[in-house]
Formats: sequence, structure tokens, C-alpha cells
Amino acid sequence: MADANLYIVPTPIGNLADITQRAVIILSEVDFILAEDTRTSGILMKHLGVSVPMMSYHMHNEHKVLPKVIDRLRSGETAALVSDAGTPGISDPAFLIIRECIREGFEVSCLPGPTAFIPALVGSGLPCDRFVFEGFLPHKKGRQTRLKNLAEESRTMVFYESPHRLLKTLAQFSEFFGADRQASVSREISKVYEETVRGSLEEIIKHFESNPLKGEFVIVVGGG
Repeated sequence: MADANLYIVPTPIGNLADITQRAVIILSEVDFILAEDTRTSGILMKHLGVSVPMMSYHMHNEHKVLPKVIDRLRSGETAALVSDAGTPGISDPAFLIIRECIREGFEVSCLPGPTAFIPALVGSGLPCDRFVFEGFLPHKKGRQTRLKNLAEESRTMVFYESPHRLLKTLAQFSEFFGADRQASVSREISKVYEETVRGSLEEIIKHFESNPLKGEFVIVVGGG
């Protein structure tokens, strides 16, 4: 194992075979694992045969837990940070602990691995040499302003969205970007029912108005 204090370890977003061999080695050899949900991560660890102790670390407790983690790292222990799925820090907690570890002079190593927006972007058929990742849009405050600003964006845009907000978000994209703007919507990436729908925003809206809205969604929209 490389000599780092904190490892950022991506975990599968669907197919468990997407875990890398290096990730399994790191998870097996650190002193403890910081998990967004210890129950969810516990299922994965059992599948991998990893029996390292886990500590809950998520957006609602990170300020409280962080000092304890730093103390353990100061004592010479090593830790791995995982989220429920994908790469920590991409719409998941990670920034705070990474920043604090860097301030403390600890070595931080982020492993390459699964994250939902990369396969969605590359598979969209839209330009991916330059793009902007927006993650989840604000639900209320600042949403209209963000959409107005993005209407002028020339790069391909990538968004995350939940099932119950998908049609509303697509309708707003159509309103601000134009119904004929080319886009792609992917869901259940790396899972059994993986699906990608490509076309104009108008065409994609019609598709999802008459099809089940299940899974987590990645929306890729062409620049203006």
C-alpha cells in the first residue's frame, strides 16, 4: 500500500465488478473506513471480504466527526473515505476532510474509479472535450439565476437529478435552453436496466412522460 494518511476510494455505482483491485487492497489495509452510510458500505465490504472497522461520516455529521478523525490520523492511523456509490467529493462529502488533511500536512491519495457522470458524458454523443459539471441544481433559491446564466454556456453541461424532479428539470431546460437543444439522459448506469435516451429536450421529455422514472439520472445538455 502506498504511504498515504487518507485514501479517497471510489466504489461501484452499479455492477460490483467495477471495483478496482487497488481499491480492494487499500480498503483491506487501512486502519478504519469512513462511510457515508455504514449499512450500505457494509454490504459492499462483506462482498469484498473486508472486515476493517467503519465510522459514519456524512454531510450531517462531518463537522462533529472530523476532529476525531484528524486525531486518529495524527496518531499514525490510516483511513479510507467512501461514499454510498461513486467517487467521494462528486456530489458527496469529501471536500472538508481533504482540505483539513492538507492543512495538517497529511498525504491524501485519491484513487481513480467509478463516477456516474463520466460514462454518461462520453456516451451522450455530445462534445466532451470541454464540459462543465453542475451536479444537482438548487431546488429553490438561486435556481432561476443559475439557469439564466447556463443559457449562455457554450460547453456541454452535466447535471445530476432525482426521479421525482426529472421532468420538472427537463421542462425548465427546454424553457431556458430551447426545446430543440440536444441532450442525453442516462439512468441506472452500470446496472441491469441501464438506459440512455438521446435527442432534443422535447423528444426526451416525451419519452419520460410515458416511461417509468426509476433510478438516479445524469442529464447531459449540449452547449449553446
